[in-house]
Amino acid sequence: MARNKTSYRKKKLARESKLAEPVPIWVTAKTKVGGKRLRRHNRRRTWRTSSIKP
Repeated sequence: MARNKTSYRKKKLARESKLAEPVPIWVTAKTKVGGKRLRRHNRRRTWRTSSIKP
């Protein structure tokens, strides 16, 4: 990746890094989806397996 990034690219990377965080514990404790507790972030992304689309 380039050392100097455009503002669009920086914004995109910031958003994707927020999405990579796990679900907060209080959400896991309070939410029930289909009778089961919500345990994971459905849009979770790992740096190794999936890349960010421009």
